[in-house]
This record gives sequence, C-alpha cells and structure tokens, in this order.
Amino acid sequence: MRYDDDAQLDASEVTDTRGQGAGSGSGFGGLGGGGGGGGGLLPLLIGLLFRGRSGKVSWVLIVVVVVGFLAVTFLGGGGGTGSSIAGGFGEPGGPAVAGTSELASECRTGADANTNPDCAIVADINSIQAYWTGGGYAQIASRVRGAQPRYQNVDTVFFSGRVNTRCGSADSSSGPFYCPTDDLVYIDLTFYDQLRQQFGAQGGPLANAYVLAHEYGHHVQDQLGTLSSTEAASARQGASSAAVRVELQADCYAGVWMNNATRPQGGRPAFITEITRADLDTAVDAATRIGDDYIQGQLGGGTVDPDSFTHGTSAQRKKWLTTGFTTGDPTRCDTFRTNDLG
Repeated sequence: MRYDDDAQLDASEVTDTRGQGAGSGSGFGGLGGGGGGGGGLLPLLIGLLFRGRSGKVSWVLIVVVVVGFLAVTFLGGGGGTGSSIAGGFGEPGGPAVAGTSELASECRTGADANTNPDCAIVADINSIQAYWTGGGYAQIASRVRGAQPRYQNVDTVFFSGRVNTRCGSADSSSGPFYCPTDDLVYIDLTFYDQLRQQFGAQGGPLANAYVLAHEYGHHVQDQLGTLSSTEAASARQGASSAAVRVELQADCYAGVWMNNATRPQGGRPAFITEITRADLDTAVDAATRIGDDYIQGQLGGGTVDPDSFTHGTSAQRKKWLTTGFTTGDPTRCDTFRTNDLG
C-alpha cells in the first residue's frame, strides 16, 4: 500500500488529544472482562435516542444510559474477552485540540504518510471520507427513504489512555469506536499494537485503515438511518441478530472503500496509489482475528456461544469485507435482507 507523494493531506479531519488528559469519569474494564462484549447495538441506539431521533425514552433506557457505554466498538466479544460495556457516563463536551496543530505541521503530503504512521492514518481518513463524499454515499442514499441527503464529514479523535465522550467514558481497552451522539470516531493508536500482539494479526497499513473504514461505515449507517431503523432497534444479540448485521455491513462498507481507494474522487486525485493482494490479505487477516467465535474460543479460552454474538464470526467478517472489496458497490452490502450471512 502506497500513498501519492504529492497528495495534500487535511489534518483538520483529526482531533489529536493525546497527552492532554480526558478529565474525570470511570473507565472500562480490561479486555478480559467478559460479559456482553463489543459495545453491542443497544447502547448505540440509546445514544441515538439521546440525540432526539426517537420519541419517548423509557426510564429503563435512561438507567442504561447512566451506567453504560453508548457507542459501537470495533471489537467483538462475549464469553472471555472483548470490550466491556460497563463504565461511567462521561462528561459532555467536545475533545481538546491541543495536539492537532502539531499533527498538521507534520502531515502535509502523501510523502509524509509514506514515512510517518500517524500521517498514514490522516491520509486514510481523508481517503475514506473523499470516497463517501465523492459519490459513494449518494449511491446508497438515493435508495433509502429518510436518509440524510449528503455525506457529512466527521473527525477522528486520537486519544491516549482515556477519553470522555457524549456516549460515555472510555479507555483504550474499549478499542476504536464510533459515537453517534457526537458524530466522532475515536481511537487510541496503541490499538494497532494490541491487534498484532494480543490478537495475533499481521498488521500493516491496510489492516490499520480497515479499522477506521469500519468505524466510518457506522457513520454512513447513522446518516442513512440504518442504526435507528425499526429492525435494528431490536438490539438482540445472536448469530443472525440485527447487531451482527450492522457490524457485517460496516465491514462490507470498509471493503467497498478499499476497492475505490485508488480512484480519483470528486475530481480530486486519489490519496492512495496502490493496494496489493498482500495488503488485502492483511486486512482480511485482521477481520478474522476479531470475529466473535475467534475471540471467545481462541483468546478467551471459553465455549463459543452463538447466542451472544454481536459482531459476527471470523468467516462472516471475512465474507463481507471481501464482498465489499470485490464488488466495490455499497448497494451490495445489504446484510439486512439476506438469509445467508456466511
């Protein structure tokens, strides 16, 4: 995977809060915390309720909001390892921006992305959003009643250790996540080390980009209304649940971006000039390492329980990521109208 040396990076799409501290609020348990795992869909939908997309909010939901984390996380879980959704409710308010100007001075062109891992992430974010802005989103939105008419660019927040969001207070063990309440993607970049060292993934530039493309897939779902739809609102866990379908669709959207990443978007040159088969293999490898069955059975050392799945099996995540990459068509990512999830 290589970036265009002459591409002009836009670091304003990143808010860098590393080293700034995240204020008060209780954090999450470690990855060995077991339980529900993976963030789940119900906390996400409660976040949407708080943003006013639904009508009445029951007292039960309010209680869950007070004690739970309200975002979609990248990791699967259940049974033995995976992100816990138990945690304190964070203080509202946007993140600090003290580190952003420094990042902008370091990450100016694609040449910087080819030598600086932080700049590579900036380039990935620019590329992902250029695709969705340049026509990818409109391709789906035209078919969805009630969808936002245009894709809205949103920032990724780099944090270190702990961060407070309008979806809750998180620490780095939660993994990357999208918070629909404040329309931001969050990541502690040490997650990439964890993905290699703890999960056994090969890692690499495209594997790293896949993580973020998945989270931006959730933002696309948010704008389309998928996350607040009646079907998704069931929020049940299980092998064919709406929660799993949401996550597999985000994987598919990530694959669609990969297919289109080397093409000009909206009249602008592509940020990425080359994605090889070896690059794709690293992304697929990462997807298989965070399947519910792999996490429960291989990392947790426990029994695989399909009734607790929230993100899909390794085979399913591989299938939908490669479906997106092979077709390059976001309309082929409708995981809600198929009986064959893989």
